[in-house]
Amino acid sequence: MNKRISYLRGKANKLTTSPGVYLMKDRAGKIIYIGKAKVLKNRVISYFRESANHDNKVRKMVSNVHDFDFIVTGSEFEALLLECSMIKQYRPKYNILLKDDKGYSYIKISNEEYPRITAEKNKSDKNATYLGPYASSYAVKQAVDEANSIFKLPTCTRRFPQEFGKGRPCLNFHIKRCSGICIGNTTSEEYKKVIDDALKYMQGGSEESVKRLTAEMGDASENLDFERAAKIRDQISAIQRIADTQQVIGDNSKSFDLIALSTNANMASIAVIMYRNGKLVDKDDFFLGDAYKQSQLRADFITNYYSGKDDIPRRILVDDDVDDMELIEQFLREKSGHAVNIHIPQRGEGLKQIMLAKANASEYLSLKVGRTGKEITALEELSTLLGLPTTPEYIEAYDVSNLGETAVVGGMVVFKNGRPLKSDYKRFTIKDVVGQDDYASMREMLSRRFKRYLDSDESFSRLPDLILVDGGKGHVSAVEPMLRKMGIDVPVFGMVKDDRHRTRAIAHSGEEISITSFRSAFSLVTRIQDEAHRFAISFQRKRHNKRTYELELTKVRGIGDKKAHMLIKEFKTKAALKKATVEELRKAAKVGKEVAKELHDFIAENF
Repeated sequence: MNKRISYLRGKANKLTTSPGVYLMKDRAGKIIYIGKAKVLKNRVISYFRESANHDNKVRKMVSNVHDFDFIVTGSEFEALLLECSMIKQYRPKYNILLKDDKGYSYIKISNEEYPRITAEKNKSDKNATYLGPYASSYAVKQAVDEANSIFKLPTCTRRFPQEFGKGRPCLNFHIKRCSGICIGNTTSEEYKKVIDDALKYMQGGSEESVKRLTAEMGDASENLDFERAAKIRDQISAIQRIADTQQVIGDNSKSFDLIALSTNANMASIAVIMYRNGKLVDKDDFFLGDAYKQSQLRADFITNYYSGKDDIPRRILVDDDVDDMELIEQFLREKSGHAVNIHIPQRGEGLKQIMLAKANASEYLSLKVGRTGKEITALEELSTLLGLPTTPEYIEAYDVSNLGETAVVGGMVVFKNGRPLKSDYKRFTIKDVVGQDDYASMREMLSRRFKRYLDSDESFSRLPDLILVDGGKGHVSAVEPMLRKMGIDVPVFGMVKDDRHRTRAIAHSGEEISITSFRSAFSLVTRIQDEAHRFAISFQRKRHNKRTYELELTKVRGIGDKKAHMLIKEFKTKAALKKATVEELRKAAKVGKEVAKELHDFIAENF
């Protein structure tokens, strides 16, 4: 808690209601955050209200604010321009500071009798030739991959000519992705000519290469060198095939950027995919660290990203809402000198393209947080589907299992970041419910779980981001009012099964949300529901087996229900009982030697 909150709140109360920029400073006077506001007073005071429900990033920032300064501007647009300029100048700790992982890239041509073309991050080989540097690692890798594919260059680890004829050609030769240099039927001069063609292709582009190669093919045919003419023909076909696949949006006059956000718990990443003249030309990935309100995060990113760019397309497609969209469009229009439209596609090719960017952002974030792209996508999809304020990191799911009216148990399973966290699973024996009443049993289980939380029990110390109960609207209605009365403000949804006991929907507040068309979320919820059911059933069977063993043991003279329960509690399994010695049985059941010997013989004969 910041001890200067009262002072900061009082100072903020005196601010003007004009637009402007505010500068949060730490104890040393260093600027740690810069923001803009349409109404300075309202925006700044929102940070210091006692009831403020800040996300993690803002909470950290506020805890470090010692004082703040401000600059009044004539309009909100002027405030935006000033904010961008000052963020560049001061690079505050809690603003988005865009740092991608790319750096410069190079095209390397190794100095060998049979050279290789590779994409490299640095110039580490003094004997090699390098083209570059290039700002886009994506473009360099794409160009190298295309050149190696079109001209059928080797990408294996074999050394030539040292390994000519040593071993069979690899799979690439058989699928016609490599000309088979390892066979030894290509001279160094012929090979270097192909390398030269590949470099000219990368430097001059496909149209120039096709013209040049077509002329070479004609010369080869006139000289009756039909084998070389056939090879050049294949290269031309490959170049044209690559060019065709690049024009994925049909209209090659279109240039636009795709921007998509991916979040996981409190972390975020953004992917930017760039199309120019209908072709995918580059991709940027950014890890943004702490996540906060997604629409504001997109707005901050777009403003920051394009403030340092000269190439701003007329059209920017985004995956969801952007705060101050019209204001940002005005900013981009003045910077670029042409109209810029920010658009959220809802269907068709645009939606398909933005989902590609979304997948890229998820995959990039997965590398940072140690989760797969599918897991991140599933959690994001579930969050959007259920209208949750943030992506749920910690999910608890509950199921009840009945075996007669006197054997009712419950199971709680936990999924953290899309994966089971078995160390946090909990079992409940339903004690207070008479008969088979799923609603009452579910209420008892959740009541006991959250009472332990409120009592500061360490094993129940974490509050979940989402509660899922096995059942429909009735189950949600049975537990939600009780939780709210206890002061537990966690979203509660039911997992609804169809007639074949397969997940089909999510239930909440008197309605059902179909999830079958949301593939990633559907798979995750199905997995959670199946795991909750498995865990509850396994506990039920375990208890049933123990009760069966107890009843069997009471057949021995001198062993009643209490002593049978003591034996099962001590040895736990049938196998452990069979291995127990007479003395071990005597001590566990607290009986005499004669009864222990009779008990030992009974177990050996019947278990």
